Amino acid sequence: MTHPDAPIGKTDGDNKVIDTVGEIKKLSNPRSHVELAKMHDLIDFERAAKTSGAKFYFLKGKLALLEQAMILWASKEMAAEGYLPMTTPDLARDEVLVGVGFNPRGPETQIYSVEGTDLSLIGTAEITLGGYHKDEIIEESAMPIKYAGISHCYRTEAGAYGRESYGLYRVHQFSKVEMFVFCTPEQSEAMHLELKRLEEHLFQKLGIPYQVVDICTGDLGGPAYRKFDLEAWMWGRGEGKGGYGEVTSTSNCTDYQSRRLNVRLRRKDGTLEYAHTLNGTAISLARALIAVLENHQQEDGTIKIPEVLVPYTGFDTIG
Repeated sequence: MTHPDAPIGKTDGDNKVIDTVGEIKKLSNPRSHVELAKMHDLIDFERAAKTSGAKFYFLKGKLALLEQAMILWASKEMAAEGYLPMTTPDLARDEVLVGVGFNPRGPETQIYSVEGTDLSLIGTAEITLGGYHKDEIIEESAMPIKYAGISHCYRTEAGAYGRESYGLYRVHQFSKVEMFVFCTPEQSEAMHLELKRLEEHLFQKLGIPYQVVDICTGDLGGPAYRKFDLEAWMWGRGEGKGGYGEVTSTSNCTDYQSRRLNVRLRRKDGTLEYAHTLNGTAISLARALIAVLENHQQEDGTIKIPEVLVPYTGFDTIG
């Protein structure tokens, strides 16, 4: 089942750009975040590969502080919008992963599983937040219920190599603040638009140019009824000429997850039905770090910290 307004198509080439926001800074010699990181000694991929393997990283100095600042800032922004901040486990039972719509085992999985247990490392707090009300009945009067989950995320990213996976863009571990909503069926359409608005709100405050993409039917994945992505401008993409790269995503999953997780709502007249669930990325490190570093670089290679983050970092410039 898909939303009647979702673009019809088979692959991501059929996705539809519905909005473009912000101006791309003119730079005579734009640098990728990898080049900027080397210039200022901010990321160590080589020693991470030695200790943990490829596609891991150490964040250093001001960049490590910037990551924590972005998590705290985004969490407080979400709290102000009525989303309850929660730190979640980094592990979940396989039955919860399956209920949310992830495949924890087999050759196609992107999930790290813990041998000899029914636990897997989560790829997003959507998994743990989705399982939070498993096998529960929620009163209609309590809905919508809004959470902002703070977690580490782990993804195998099997086969994900190449120029467009450079640096921090596609890695095995990162931190994220994830929005998740339980609501009534008649609330879910408006909630989906709210999640999209909040994602745009954060990237506008960060001063990042982006485009909004309406995901086509063939690229939605199993759980999603409709999905919007935000793609931020990144100078390191497009063979160094720049291009847009995904930084957030929001999906209306209607009752796909709640049926599998047995999350129901009790109407005021006592009748029971399945709740609707939605998810959306508030801020996903490390891709948000790419966007900040590359869009706020100056001609001399120094990086200006977005004004909204300065109270959380204690500094306004890197370099």
